[in-house]
Amino acid sequence: MARKILHVDLDAFFCSVEELLHPELKGQPFVVGGAPEGRGVVSSASYAARSYGIHSAMPTAEALRRCPSLIVVSSQHGIYGEYSRRVMDILRDSEPLVEQLSIDEAFLDASDDPRTGTEIATTIKQLIFEDVELPTSWGIATSKLVAKIATEVGKPDGIVEVAPGEEASFLAPLPVSMLWGVGPKTREKLHIQGVETIGDLARMPRKRLHSLFGEHGLELASRAVGEDPREVVSSRRVKSVSAERTFAEDVLDSRRLVQMLMTLSADVGQRLRKQNLAAQTVRLKLRWPDFQTVTRQVRLEQPTHVDNELFRAAKALLDGVWTGKRPVRLIGIAAADLGMPFRQLELFDRSWQEEERLMDAIDQIRKRYGQDAVWRGVRSKGWPPQSDPEG
Repeated sequence: MARKILHVDLDAFFCSVEELLHPELKGQPFVVGGAPEGRGVVSSASYAARSYGIHSAMPTAEALRRCPSLIVVSSQHGIYGEYSRRVMDILRDSEPLVEQLSIDEAFLDASDDPRTGTEIATTIKQLIFEDVELPTSWGIATSKLVAKIATEVGKPDGIVEVAPGEEASFLAPLPVSMLWGVGPKTREKLHIQGVETIGDLARMPRKRLHSLFGEHGLELASRAVGEDPREVVSSRRVKSVSAERTFAEDVLDSRRLVQMLMTLSADVGQRLRKQNLAAQTVRLKLRWPDFQTVTRQVRLEQPTHVDNELFRAAKALLDGVWTGKRPVRLIGIAAADLGMPFRQLELFDRSWQEEERLMDAIDQIRKRYGQDAVWRGVRSKGWPPQSDPEG
């Protein structure tokens, strides 16, 4: 099975945060960075400023020469860090394996997720925009290298997925400078050899690359066809696992809400089991049409990673907060207070072993035939679930 690596980048991150804090900056040429006096440099440039050729790491004085009306905003790293934390929490709640590269960039390994990369990226992108109001760009491929380049191709606010086997053809027409490891000096040497695109580099004999750049030349040859075996390395322990769905139209039908809650509970349960984790706390999240959001939570008597137990706890929370009179825009469930699975058993109680075997069998069937291949029976109004029109 081909790997499914996602790369996400927050578009013009510092500037996007400043536009949230100061809406009058939207559409204006401005930068976040140091004062033009002395050695101040640009940390981030709005897209309006970029149209003047202004970019990060450029001296602020030079940026002002290119655009005399440029607005210079001082950095607020504490605030940017808080927005970054909120985004990274959404990523970690969405997929189990996340590697944060910087304050505004991360890789996700979603190889075991049955959805397409574009479906995953679209869902998380929407969550980030709804909860944090920040735009993101996404790249999906079988390697970190190609996923990151795909993000650059799709900027701003885009999603680009490169299908397995299409890596070399996707990279071929792109400037060779987009390839990792091609700095100004390497680019100049390649230019002398007539190499302008990544495809030109891929066609160059390996012996010639080795003679010019040594072992680095062989690495460039592999990268030019999209080869990159590096794994996504988790940079933080998972604190919670969640799943949520925004409906295409606000929902007032209790059956649809309960169906979706069971679907989300199964998703969360499967991801907990995959990571050998169990939750002591279950949270319910509801969002009304006016974007007001309410959350409720309950602490369980026993930690669990069983779909039905997660669902029953969330369903009880739903019954306590939703009267059936107010439409729902979004519904979600989160499993928190995570730890190793264990059971405090009464004498001769072995029912948990049967439950574990059943859940393992369900996981295997879903892995082979898809998430909707099998469902547990639940003694609750509106079950078993029917097909979900939202997909």
